[in-house]
Amino acid sequence: MTTVGDVGERALIEAMLKHFTLMPGMPVPFWDDVMAVSLGGGRVAVFNTDMLVWETDVPSGMTHFQAARKAVVMNFSDLGAKGVRPQAFLASLGLPGEITVENVEEMARGFEAGAREYGGYVIGGDTNEAPDIIVSGVAFGTIEEKRLMKRLGAEPGDVLATTGHFGDTAAAFKSLLEGYEAPDDLRLGLLRSVYMPEARVTEGVALSESGAISASIDSSDGLAVSLYDLMRSSGVRFKLECLPVSEGASRFAELHDLDLGSLALYGGEEYELVFTVRPTELEKAKEALSKVGCRLIELGHVTAKRTIVLVENGVERPIEKRGWEHFVSSK
Repeated sequence: MTTVGDVGERALIEAMLKHFTLMPGMPVPFWDDVMAVSLGGGRVAVFNTDMLVWETDVPSGMTHFQAARKAVVMNFSDLGAKGVRPQAFLASLGLPGEITVENVEEMARGFEAGAREYGGYVIGGDTNEAPDIIVSGVAFGTIEEKRLMKRLGAEPGDVLATTGHFGDTAAAFKSLLEGYEAPDDLRLGLLRSVYMPEARVTEGVALSESGAISASIDSSDGLAVSLYDLMRSSGVRFKLECLPVSEGASRFAELHDLDLGSLALYGGEEYELVFTVRPTELEKAKEALSKVGCRLIELGHVTAKRTIVLVENGVERPIEKRGWEHFVSSK
């Protein structure tokens, strides 16, 4: 028998989708960041669900407050990548009987802090008994359908861009999981990227309202995997001419003689937006982000070639499809 560990998360989803009836008029196709249902009148209800399992998703040192807040951020990030302003959050909790009431209240405060940080509200959820702490979150918002930024829509010639730098979380996990050391000031900054991440919701809404974006995704599974997911939906490839690496990751890589490109490409849980822009609309997108205090960083271009490549010192090298994937990454 084939196990889920044999195939990985994406192949498992493919197998499951074969058994579903496609909803007529679905505003967002399968394989996007979110799910949506038409409300009529040109508006859609947008949902996202994401799960956090304590044993596999919560690193040492993370508090119950931080884990609960992160469960909100990871859900709201997907809404932000579509240009949707989050309105509500549901939290279903699987809890072992021995967890203290005080710890659960700390999680409630984390849900509240995460939701209010992005203008949303916790409106309910469910609790059940489980052998480990499990948080299943659902985020909700509404938007005009024409403003939805889907993964589908990138075309050759579009500019590939992002909202920030990469590498902090990959460096942080090397510290947490592999014992790599760093000076306190560096280590604390890297750990903050894991313990207290931030979603680019305001930036996503601004880009959506600009009307300049042809495709968009959040980078929570890593930059490389995000590019491959955009490739699957839009049927295009990418040529990266810039790899924006954070200052912290650069210091960490130099300290341990690590490959900087690998930290930036193959990490995860970074929640930046990766998007494509029509060339004639580039200035409009830059202005939209500038107004909310963010700088648009150009990564490269959309191409029709056969591979996704990074140009380094004039030489093209393929970007591998590596990053976080449930069932295989956890082995």
